[in-house]
Amino acid sequence: MRRADRLFQIVQLIRGRRLSTADFLSTRLEVSPRTIYRDIAALQQQGVPIDGEAGVGYRMRAGFDLPPLMFSKEEAQALVAVVRLAQPQIDTELAQQADEALSKILAVLPGVARAAAESLALYAPLQGLDPLTRERLGQLRLATESRRKLRVQYQDQKGSASERVLRPLGCFFWGPVWTFAAWCEKREDFRNFRVDRIQQLEVLNERFRDEPGKTLADMRRQEGLD
Repeated sequence: MRRADRLFQIVQLIRGRRLSTADFLSTRLEVSPRTIYRDIAALQQQGVPIDGEAGVGYRMRAGFDLPPLMFSKEEAQALVAVVRLAQPQIDTELAQQADEALSKILAVLPGVARAAAESLALYAPLQGLDPLTRERLGQLRLATESRRKLRVQYQDQKGSASERVLRPLGCFFWGPVWTFAAWCEKREDFRNFRVDRIQQLEVLNERFRDEPGKTLADMRRQEGLD
């Protein structure tokens, strides 16, 4: 990789994360941490607003942006593949937004790259989500984004029903099944629920704030995922 390309990739990686360590950057770019330190210093000298230091990590100062990027033929094909695979398995609104975003990208590509992307012979013919699960998934996504509590009537694998007030934390796709993680106020603990086993779902007006020990990051650490 040319140094100019590596510097560009460093900027892209740092601006896409809250904090990037030299070890992370060196692993991604297959160079030594010492090379990363030199590249960061060069970028800072050129006026790129990177904050941080060796041994701590780096982040991009707010307000920095780059000119619009042009995708290669292979990158455009990858975007088409991701959208085609995801659309049948996500909620209707998000699927529509993905299609519109992809259309905007394809519209500005050179003719050869656009033709290659649109003719990609990769499809997702399997049946997607049923309408009710799509609706539930959309409600869960929006409730998670807006930090609104949920009142859920749920039926577990044994057929036992329960009603709970939950703090939604995130949705996870396991092939044919979606689950969502939440902090259960009834159990005072983290719980995972299958979206297709929700009997009734009400998004409450009551909002919640992240509290130590009750966040998705806490749950992932507890389960050994981070």
